[in-house]
Amino acid sequence: MTSPTIPTTESSSLYDHLEEMSTNDLLKNINQEDQKVAKAVEKAIPQIEGLVNAAVKGLESGGRLFYIGAGTSGRLGILDASEIPPTYGASPSLVQGLIAGGDSAIRTAVEGAEDDPEQAWKDLEKRQINHKDILIGIAASGKTPYVLGGLKAAQKNGLVTGSISCNKNAAISHAANFPIEVEVGPEFVTGSTRMKAGTVQKLVLNMISTSLMIKLGKVKGNKMVHMQLSNNKLVDRGTKMVMDEIPDLDYEAAKQLLSKHGSVKKAIEAYHNQCI
Repeated sequence: MTSPTIPTTESSSLYDHLEEMSTNDLLKNINQEDQKVAKAVEKAIPQIEGLVNAAVKGLESGGRLFYIGAGTSGRLGILDASEIPPTYGASPSLVQGLIAGGDSAIRTAVEGAEDDPEQAWKDLEKRQINHKDILIGIAASGKTPYVLGGLKAAQKNGLVTGSISCNKNAAISHAANFPIEVEVGPEFVTGSTRMKAGTVQKLVLNMISTSLMIKLGKVKGNKMVHMQLSNNKLVDRGTKMVMDEIPDLDYEAAKQLLSKHGSVKKAIEAYHNQCI
């Protein structure tokens, strides 16, 4: 009888007797594995590009971007979505992350939540998801029922879909218009996909959301001109951005202009309009 193929994310670590390693050896070996991640992501750039281009069109047409995932994958999607409003001044509804088991699962695992293939779409319907929106399913294994079921339902309802997994020929890849597969080999601790697989997912999500925000005009030059001025550090950063664009202003004048108009972009535009 043929043994079932073991997915890369579940295959045995290249290292053994971890408990006998010195702290230095543990750290060096983990780092050695981590160095494989960026190269693996590089190979997937054509896949990522296709998804980004499709998502730009969807967002420009009034759609929103949703991430769904379970466990680490779900938490990473929520993290990425939650950083869009303060970083780029976008509406919190533009990019949203959902995790199997609901918000309580962000901190504490909800047993069995990821095994329900119907729940993701129910969760998305509460957000009034529609055919204009884009759905990206995140699952290191590529087979999480919560994610797989959500993607299948999204396709039936005419949404553009993408997926991020760390196994070749993953199940969720077949339920996505734009699948992304980044295989990084066995984890240092066998099956601990919060490690390399989690790093892959974070890197890919960074690439997707950052590229989207730039394409949507949220960046000028290399600066976050729409960022929320929510603390002293960000006010200081914004003030210096205004000074970079308007060299005639000193720090206090730039800060006052920024405070009056509420964003770097608006402050710069207001100043130039006054000078016309």
